[in-house]
Amino acid sequence: MIFGYARVSSKDQNLERQLKELEEYGCDKIYYEKRSAKDFDRPVYREMRSKMRFGDVLVVHDLSRFGRNKKEIHNEWKSLIDEEIDIVVLNMPILDTRKYKELESVGQLVSDLVLALFSWMVEEERLRNKEAQREGIEIAKKKAKYKGGTLRYHANAVGKDKIVYEEVVRMLKDKESVMDIHRRTRLSRNTIYKIKRELESQLMNQ
Repeated sequence: MIFGYARVSSKDQNLERQLKELEEYGCDKIYYEKRSAKDFDRPVYREMRSKMRFGDVLVVHDLSRFGRNKKEIHNEWKSLIDEEIDIVVLNMPILDTRKYKELESVGQLVSDLVLALFSWMVEEERLRNKEAQREGIEIAKKKAKYKGGTLRYHANAVGKDKIVYEEVVRMLKDKESVMDIHRRTRLSRNTIYKIKRELESQLMNQ
């Protein structure tokens, strides 16, 4: 039986392209889920694996469907091979274990080398994306636009925002609770905590 597995990491990502590829490949059964690859706590994937048997085939779009680092990818690949389940990676045609059944050790060597290379590339891409995200957050912070919008309440604010900011600062210095300040100013507790942390940081640097 040919199983297809599709996954994206978050609910706002689209599965359609992967599902279409799996359908066109001719998968008998397709499983899909929206779940992070940070670990293998994926109920749909686990359900699919529990149904797979000797001689079945697992088809995925790319290696990152198995995990986000070399170790995870290798471990899952080995687990499938040990159970004599074949693997097809659609965007890497050389990673089709059925091609090497008659080549014995040579075919296994080719598969192992290619798997090692591409699993390394998957991890490197994840690390690059993570670093780019971190840099983007730092840039956004410097522009006072982190977490969805321009920072309104700060020491250099003007007009009404400045008045609200100074009132929050006064109440914090008077040791009023964040909840009381929230009730009186209607500012979010996250905003009040942020102002509080800034004040504490200023005091520590004095």
